[in-house]
Amino acid sequence: MSNDLSFSIGKFSKKTGVSIRTLHYYDEIGLLKAQKDLSSGHRLYGEDHIVKLQKIIALILFLLGYNLEEIGLMLTNTSLNLNLKNTLIQQQKAFEKKKEHLDKVLKAINQTISLLDGQENVPSEILISLINNIQNEEDQRTWLEHFTSKEITDKVYNKSDEENLSLDREFIDLSREVKRLVGKPVHDPEVQELANKHLQASLKYVGEEAMHAFGQLEDEEIRDFQSMMASPYTEEEEKWLDQVIEYYMVQNGMYNPNQNNGK
Repeated sequence: MSNDLSFSIGKFSKKTGVSIRTLHYYDEIGLLKAQKDLSSGHRLYGEDHIVKLQKIIALILFLLGYNLEEIGLMLTNTSLNLNLKNTLIQQQKAFEKKKEHLDKVLKAINQTISLLDGQENVPSEILISLINNIQNEEDQRTWLEHFTSKEITDKVYNKSDEENLSLDREFIDLSREVKRLVGKPVHDPEVQELANKHLQASLKYVGEEAMHAFGQLEDEEIRDFQSMMASPYTEEEEKWLDQVIEYYMVQNGMYNPNQNNGK
């Protein structure tokens, strides 16, 4: 600190708006140590104290949940030995990341509350998969935009709250049906009706353009995307559903398994 100690504790209190009692406390705990006048023993402050006090106040305001001891440790960190503006910029970035996380959590909570309205006994694995997909949406968007286009990605994800709610409820109903019917023969009429509903729901969710784009991707790329999508199904249920949908697509001329075998 500089040797310019022109403020008594009273003057310093008036200049900064911080009470004398608080300044005494900050001095005692070592958060803002005053210089002592050797002849009088009075506390003296200078311009450097003002800069440090501004930083302390900023940290107290913007580091909610931190105590004064933790803030004191942060002040000794060389990475925070910056001017007030840079300190605030650091906190701004930290809070933007926290806000981004909180926004995702709030979105998941709000959508889950809406989903549960009028629904009874939603299996936990179905609900958890929906919540995870809401929270992972940004990663899914990034992947899809990279392999398709921003226009297609926006059409998939920029739906209204009402559309998303309707699709999520449909997903819950279909997932329940899968769990109810699993193990039945793939050619069973009720099972094939489920396959039809499942494909129609998928088309409704992603749209024709995205479905066409997916058709151009390699199997490994599609698996990468699927790995980001939380599934409500067990391994056995996944395997059965894949067989059901493949059988439906073959029977309806949508897929020819021999096409990939012949060279």
